[in-house]
Amino acid sequence: MKMKAGCSQLKPVLLIFIFNLCFYASYELTELQLCELCSGTVLNVSTVGQFCSSSAGRIERRCCWRHDNTSDREHIIGLDLSNCSLTHIEDLQGASTALMIDLSLNPIVNISNSTFQGFVELNYMILPQDIVCPGGNSSWEKVEVNGTNRICEGQKDMCNQTGQLSINCPENSLCAPYGPGFFECSCADNYHGYKCLREGEFPTLQVFGPLGGCTFVITLLLWVTQRRKAKSL
Repeated sequence: MKMKAGCSQLKPVLLIFIFNLCFYASYELTELQLCELCSGTVLNVSTVGQFCSSSAGRIERRCCWRHDNTSDREHIIGLDLSNCSLTHIEDLQGASTALMIDLSLNPIVNISNSTFQGFVELNYMILPQDIVCPGGNSSWEKVEVNGTNRICEGQKDMCNQTGQLSINCPENSLCAPYGPGFFECSCADNYHGYKCLREGEFPTLQVFGPLGGCTFVITLLLWVTQRRKAKSL
């Protein structure tokens, strides 16, 4: 009965776990779709093209790719969607690792600040002249209009100091930048729970122990069921 109750309580956890697996499995497709959002490729003489060349990156369609320092996986460091006839910018999360993004020469109506939430590495943007920099001018070190383009350069840290206790976050938590105009709070060491009010180590065994047990039981039941079906055939 205890095992059954435990598995029942963990059904939402399992569903969330499965959802996350599906989400990250589709993440690569999202990146590739962004690179093919419009025809053409990054020109070597363009701002993103020159940045890609100086950063030892690799151009593919509308993206500049580069290996990170910790693994062999490539990620997007530059995205050039200039002159793509885009009127709305909705989902660019596949390029959240980008350092430079060019959205110039597009009839964009408006860009939501939340579009670039999580773009912590973004340091240079080229936008149509009448589009405000994400997070507002106060979120950037330098904002200037150059011809028909607006340049947003040097994303500011919205915390008092990265990795330090901040008045923007609850007590016992740390502040870290989370994109133009955004920050996120995480619990300091030895604190966890709602607003980091619980002191002590996170109960890893109590949380993941039953989850592992339920996963094992479900896997075993599926295996036995499949063997019975195979024998019956």
